[in-house]
Amino acid sequence: QAELGVNEHHQKEVVSYMRFARFKRGMCLKTVDSCFQDLKDSRLVEDTFTVDEVIDMLDGLQSVVHSEVESELINTTYTNVLLLRQLFSQAEKWYLKLQTDVSDLENRELLDQVAEFEKSEYTSSNKKSTADPIKPKLAPLNEGGSELLNKTVAHLQEENEKLKTRLRTIETQATAALDEKSKLEKSLRDLQMIQGDQKNNANQDITELENKVAALKSQFEKTLNDTTANQKFLEEDLVTTKHDLLKVQDQLSTAEKELEKKFQQTAAYRNMKEILTKKNEQIKDLRRRLSK
Repeated sequence: QAELGVNEHHQKEVVSYMRFARFKRGMCLKTVDSCFQDLKDSRLVEDTFTVDEVIDMLDGLQSVVHSEVESELINTTYTNVLLLRQLFSQAEKWYLKLQTDVSDLENRELLDQVAEFEKSEYTSSNKKSTADPIKPKLAPLNEGGSELLNKTVAHLQEENEKLKTRLRTIETQATAALDEKSKLEKSLRDLQMIQGDQKNNANQDITELENKVAALKSQFEKTLNDTTANQKFLEEDLVTTKHDLLKVQDQLSTAEKELEKKFQQTAAYRNMKEILTKKNEQIKDLRRRLSK
């Protein structure tokens, strides 16, 4: 914290505004001085004046000075409003609501502190022949809109992991169903071969084998139908899950783009770019693994 109770970056902003205000104050004083000088040059040309003439000159001077001072005070008020507007606009971009305490504007202790700060700053600035410009430091972004986006990204990543786990489970089930189907088809072929080899046996053996084959075939067809239905259900569920995964990945990509866009609008983009790059590489690696 610096002398004014704010960080170094904000103190430099205050110093910049105070220099602007000092310049405007100097211009106003020069204008007032010129009003008096104009009166001296234009009206004070005689050695003696009547009371009415003096009153008339003072009234005219009062009118001119009053107009100049009033114009400068109004302009100062408008300038302060524009300054507050800039601060509030920046705060609203991060979903912040700033508050002001007007009573502190008449706090004599704080005013004296500001006056002392201006005096020390003006003295130190006069001692420096050439001051190197110092780049403002970036404040950490850990609240407001960026925090909401970070939470959204974390939530979408969690949903992405859940959907990938579910997808692996369904793929395992589908593989098991295909293996079972292959085994049943092999059993049917074996039974058909046995049936063909035993055509020369006795009629009783043939009838018995045919009955067994028919029973096994009926059981196989029933199992095959159940397996086919289960496979179809698993395939549909797999497609739905993949769609959900793509949807979540698209939401994740949208959230990342929105976060990057907000960071690009601030000076903090360079600090967060490396972190976002690592996250993007992790997501790309997960996508490549899912494609495989």
